[in-house]
Amino acid sequence: MRKAVKWLARIVVVLVLAAAAVGLWKRDQITRLWAVNSLFDEGRIVQNFSHMDRAFLSVPVPRGTGPVSPLPAGPAMTLPAVATDWITARNVTSLMVLHRGAVVHESYHLGTAPEDRRISWSMAKSFLSALFGVIVAEGQIESLDDPVTRYAPSLTGSAYDGATIRNVLLMMSGVAFNEDYLDYESDINRMGRVLALGGTMDGFAAGLTARDADPGARWKYVSIDTHILAMVLRGATGRSLPDLLSEKIIQPLGFESEPYYLTDGEGVAFALGGLNVTTRDYARFGLMAANLGRYNGQQVVPEDWMRAATTPTAPTAPGDLQYGFQWWMPADARPGEFFGHGIYGQYIYIDRARDVVIVATSADRAFREPGVKNDNIAVLRQITGAL
Repeated sequence: MRKAVKWLARIVVVLVLAAAAVGLWKRDQITRLWAVNSLFDEGRIVQNFSHMDRAFLSVPVPRGTGPVSPLPAGPAMTLPAVATDWITARNVTSLMVLHRGAVVHESYHLGTAPEDRRISWSMAKSFLSALFGVIVAEGQIESLDDPVTRYAPSLTGSAYDGATIRNVLLMMSGVAFNEDYLDYESDINRMGRVLALGGTMDGFAAGLTARDADPGARWKYVSIDTHILAMVLRGATGRSLPDLLSEKIIQPLGFESEPYYLTDGEGVAFALGGLNVTTRDYARFGLMAANLGRYNGQQVVPEDWMRAATTPTAPTAPGDLQYGFQWWMPADARPGEFFGHGIYGQYIYIDRARDVVIVATSADRAFREPGVKNDNIAVLRQITGAL
């Protein structure tokens, strides 16, 4: 009996040591998974959104060695009362308003600071759209009507087989993808766990096989479509997304801080929402977009691409927000009114006719409540109207 107890004790010790060894070996993955599962917790979300590199693998997007482009100060504006109430109600973390190219309001909230590099979420899609326009103009992608498999052959046999680049730019791939952030088993949350555990985004995308519709048949917002566009860019150029974005967009805009991308386990950038940028540098990108690709005397993105990208061409439902090449427009958009938008209340809002650019970042856990998106646009319009 004693012998059996001794052997049992030895087995328990071995199991405990093995568990400890596995825990140490997988410590980083376990830590990231825990961080992902608590990313949006009420007491953590604000700081998490300013420090995403603590929860995920990341890679820098070099700003280069060039000078920082100026953001001149203009006469300070008085925000309308609705805006000050909105800042509190929607957990706004930063707000910057530019009129005629000058900063007329800049404020930071909830303990955040100007140097914080804030998660873009889906505003990153608009950055990728701008980059795509440059690569198309350079002739490295022959046609938007090419199949995505021409540049990303690993997608052959997936739900993306047969979709064109144009289909994917307009969110008309037809791929079945559940984007409910509140559903633990949704595709978007499964994708988050792939990132946290060091899996591969390319493999995740190639593993999608279900379709809701034929490519080009109807519009449905599917975030993974943007990763497909990044795969196309990498396949067409043989270069990484951070390298391309740095050379073609970030360096010409003269960013003051080095952005970073969240990455998967192979160092591949999380193109659809993993870009982290300061508020002031989001504003520089917004000014470039407002000037149809021109910034600081240089045509950074072709004007014809910016016009096409910010024209509502996707067949969204009547009365809904409109969509172009990874840019949004209000349902009743005025000429030259468009915006980049990310979940939890991230906006780069542009009104070209009024020469206004507004950057707002938030940690709004109630962002999915009915009417919030339209209310946010209404407030941004009222800020514009107060100038």
